[in-house]
Amino acid sequence: MPKILERRIIGDPILRKKARLLKPSEIKLTKIKELIADMSYTLRAKQYGIAIAAPQVGESLALVVIDLKKTPSRPDVVDYKVVLINPKITKYIGKIRPVRDGCISVGADDDPLYGWSERSPKVEVEWLDESGNKNKEKFDGLLAHVMQHEVDHLNGILFVDRVKNPKTYIHASEYLKKM
Repeated sequence: MPKILERRIIGDPILRKKARLLKPSEIKLTKIKELIADMSYTLRAKQYGIAIAAPQVGESLALVVIDLKKTPSRPDVVDYKVVLINPKITKYIGKIRPVRDGCISVGADDDPLYGWSERSPKVEVEWLDESGNKNKEKFDGLLAHVMQHEVDHLNGILFVDRVKNPKTYIHASEYLKKM
């Protein structure tokens, strides 16, 4: 039975550490499969949003779970679920622009902090899947944003490092009032 993992918050040194790449031989290990299942379960059960990186739950491994779903605030989104192992952004495409960004590792458990970070509108990403197969895909819009945010986590970078204007910070509870 999957379990809810404890989230790590800003100030925890693991969030500022570069995550270790997984060896192909490690991908099929029971402990990695359990970690993926626990991360997926945590993301859904805690309603942490779109994605979670292993360092956010205390594991300094290059592993990300994305579970993007259509919501009232994202009506045009296509559902997309993927596990990224050792993801690497190989191309940033287009002019960097500000996007609304937020993170469960910055702010209160039920009230994360948001701000305008700087992101490319499109990216090309390479990664291994849960079977160890190589994947390469281009992403745009929200998924490009999510890919950059999560790969940043694996490199010890938080979205607050990409915010140029600190006056744009807002807690989710206040942001939702304005929507």
